[in-house]
Amino acid sequence: QGQLVESGGGLVQAGGSLRLSCAASGRTFSTYNMGWFRQAPGKEREFVAAITATGRSFRYADSVKGRFAISRDSAQNTVYLQMNSLKAEDTAVYYCAASPNSIGDSPKYYKAWGQGTQVTVSS
Repeated sequence: QGQLVESGGGLVQAGGSLRLSCAASGRTFSTYNMGWFRQAPGKEREFVAAITATGRSFRYADSVKGRFAISRDSAQNTVYLQMNSLKAEDTAVYYCAASPNSIGDSPKYYKAWGQGTQVTVSS
């Protein structure tokens, strides 16, 4: 069993930037597609971004297109989410997840999850 651990969350002012990291341990996720989801209080978990195992294809939620960028460093077994021009509505707990065969926008496609990191954007 592998483990995914998110880091990089925190408090930032609107318009600012944060870079989230998701480090895999216990096993390699280099052959897995990786995704980021978020969940705000009282809301369902929602898709943010995903990247294929090769790193050549991406998918983004409309709400973050042009502001967020997902990337991966397979040698470091780490996935990143660069978040720019942050808005108050980006406030949520952010989770990374691994999928063996999809970069779909539903949590059902993802088989391993991290514990999440809190991102709070003050307006």
